[in-house]
Amino acid sequence: MERFEVKRGIVKSMGGNAGLAKLATEHFNDVEVNAEGVFTASFAILTTVTAEYTDDGKLQVDVEQMKGDDLSNFLSQDGGRENAMQARVRWSNFLDKATGYSAKQRGDKAKEQAKKFSKARSAIKMAHKSIEMSSTVTQETIDKAHAMIAELEKMIEDGVAPSEGRVKKLNDLL
Repeated sequence: MERFEVKRGIVKSMGGNAGLAKLATEHFNDVEVNAEGVFTASFAILTTVTAEYTDDGKLQVDVEQMKGDDLSNFLSQDGGRENAMQARVRWSNFLDKATGYSAKQRGDKAKEQAKKFSKARSAIKMAHKSIEMSSTVTQETIDKAHAMIAELEKMIEDGVAPSEGRVKKLNDLL
């Protein structure tokens, strides 16, 4: 399962999950939509593509691709390699339109998110170390730090990148 950043206004302009499912019909075969608007489709080597816009405005996708003997057999068929290439092109074009970002921009956004997670984890480790080593930190400050750490860990666990402000507050506290 992957989550992609979506350019501001794209979800609304597309009409949410219903618009996303309509976009899927332009790029994939056998598109089926459930009651929540989540679609499932396929094309060539992409055996299952499931996608939806989440409540926090991200594009969440789950893709299964042929592997092993199935993939080898598919590629050895007449036009198999061309269909496989076409599947990659369709997938990329779908992501471009569904997110409003190019492949490079999506990669940059993913790096940005990873950096936020990394900074938050680092701040949590430093806070634990500071609490452990310092003898001048009050119990009230320790309790406040633990509450902030719990909040950051919950965000990380939920896949929500903590803002730099929250991380800075924890760093400044200690």
